[in-house]
Amino acid sequence: MIPVAEAQARILAKLRPVGTETVSLAEAWGRVLADPVLARRTQPPGDVSAMDGYALRAADAGPWTVIGSAPAGHPFAGSVGPDQTVRVFTGSLIPEDADAVVIQEDADQDGDVLTVREAPRLRAHIRPGGGDFREGERLLEAGTVLGARAIGLVAAANCPWVAVRRRPRVAILATGDEIALPGDPVGPGGIVSSNAHALAALTRSAGATPVVLPIARDSAEVIAATADQLGGIDLLVTTGGASVGEHDLIQEGLGARGFALDFWQIAMRPGKPLLFGELAGTPVLGLPGNPVSALVCGVLFLLPAIARLSGQRNGGLPVETATLAVPVKANDHRADHLRARLERDSAGALLATPFERQDSSLLRLLAEAQALVLRPPHAPPAPAGTPVPIIRLDGGLL
Repeated sequence: MIPVAEAQARILAKLRPVGTETVSLAEAWGRVLADPVLARRTQPPGDVSAMDGYALRAADAGPWTVIGSAPAGHPFAGSVGPDQTVRVFTGSLIPEDADAVVIQEDADQDGDVLTVREAPRLRAHIRPGGGDFREGERLLEAGTVLGARAIGLVAAANCPWVAVRRRPRVAILATGDEIALPGDPVGPGGIVSSNAHALAALTRSAGATPVVLPIARDSAEVIAATADQLGGIDLLVTTGGASVGEHDLIQEGLGARGFALDFWQIAMRPGKPLLFGELAGTPVLGLPGNPVSALVCGVLFLLPAIARLSGQRNGGLPVETATLAVPVKANDHRADHLRARLERDSAGALLATPFERQDSSLLRLLAEAQALVLRPPHAPPAPAGTPVPIIRLDGGLL
């Protein structure tokens, strides 16, 4: 068995980002930039008013003559001379030769005559041209995931199209004679398959496109035949058939089509029977058939794999720190991933309470969990109050 970190590193070392495509900004949410974004304009395009008020020369003593108005989008055509002012609004371009804005709350206008309560200050309430960014400036790097804030920045930079990585296509193959799809008849001793649905949802949440294959029965020949249908797939994920029993046929079935094993079995709980290799150039991630183990392994291995295929700059799993609310016992030779609830104490500190039952068959508790508490191999007993690393499960749609 190999450590979790080594397995993660070996998987990522074999993956390369997928190809690129160009999409409109309206379709870019959640996509990963393939090229940097360069500003196509300067923002703001010139000095603009930060407030509603009057643009004038700070050196003048007033009173001032109001010579015009400059609503946003309608710049004043002339220049401001001695003791002259122009009515401006938030976002208005500052007229030529004006160098200060007096906000309307500090000014009184009577006809065309303006007086102020305080002397103007040079550059007061003026946003400088290019204060946000300038034309040609590099705004976002390749590998950035485009969320709402990034898309707003790209739009302001006048970029209607962006080059992004295409969505990786992840084939998901559940195996086993005992499983049936939700709603289908379930045979004696059978169970309803949840893995394909859960992993497809996990795949979508990471920005990839899931391709759910029909359930493969416990036959090396059937699994081998399924492998013949993988054209255009960037990653094959299997569930079940990766352990040591006589009905665990992933390696045998895929081996008939040239599958090359990289590693098998991880020193972790849940999820020991995990394999990784390559089938005719397509990476294969074999997850356990147990639904809890499959989803925990999906978080630990599938999500980083999709991030690498998508070309993300920061694709690692975000690990935070919480404080144990209850004691936990010593760990054995396998890394443990304890399903836990999270809460805040009166001081705002994040507390983690692992469930008393950690059996890998308890899918309901996994659905209720808000975090995985990470316990390294041979960790000693930890009393309540001990800081522990966690991976949160309560963000987004995970």
